[in-house]
Amino acid sequence: MTLACITLVIPAAYHSAKTVNRIPLPTGSDNFLSLFDNGVPVDTDAAKSGLLSISRGTSILLLLVYFAYLYFQLKSHASLFQAPNEEESEETPNMSMVSATITLLAVTVVTSFCADYLVASIEETAEKYSIPKPFIGVILLPLVANAAEHVTSVWMAAKGKTELTIGIAVGSSIQIAVFVIPLLILVGWAIGQELTLYFADFETVCLFVSVMLVNLLIQDGKSNYMEGLMLMTLYLVIAIAFWVS
Repeated sequence: MTLACITLVIPAAYHSAKTVNRIPLPTGSDNFLSLFDNGVPVDTDAAKSGLLSISRGTSILLLLVYFAYLYFQLKSHASLFQAPNEEESEETPNMSMVSATITLLAVTVVTSFCADYLVASIEETAEKYSIPKPFIGVILLPLVANAAEHVTSVWMAAKGKTELTIGIAVGSSIQIAVFVIPLLILVGWAIGQELTLYFADFETVCLFVSVMLVNLLIQDGKSNYMEGLMLMTLYLVIAIAFWVS
């Protein structure tokens, strides 16, 4: 997750470096102040091409890292992701592979239509209730869409299964950041859509501080109510920031 966060910071830094954003100085300023006046904001085609190259190359590398991560987690070092002294009883599956696959495909199709309807209703909801669109997209939609994961995480945490809880809570974020976003970049490249890994500086900073705090709190493999309070406080601070943005 930290690697994915860094790969989003680099395009933002590149864009900021190539797009000059300085305040023009008044006429008659002395020579010292004139050193800080290098022109008006500029966004060249070369900078855009460079940003596309960085995003597409980074996306390919992130996908390779994601598949290596799956192999590492599920095959070569699976024991590292299991709690010590944890005995798992074998459960008899209630569905066959064929029926489970058909059910999964059917649910995916229904979910896609529901997601399309949900996204289409954002515009009307934002205007009707005067809710900022960034707040809906970053705070409300993830909160509702991941409700099942939230409930499962709390349930597993109540049973004392810390490793599984962290895997559920952080695993989906890793999947989006290291697999879904890079895949969309490459799909856009294939169909002629110029998608990049550049997000606005505000969103990038929010992601960076969130990942940094989560890493600091979970690296010891333990948790308590104070750490949870810190995470909830950061979430509320980001929610307030997006509300006024």
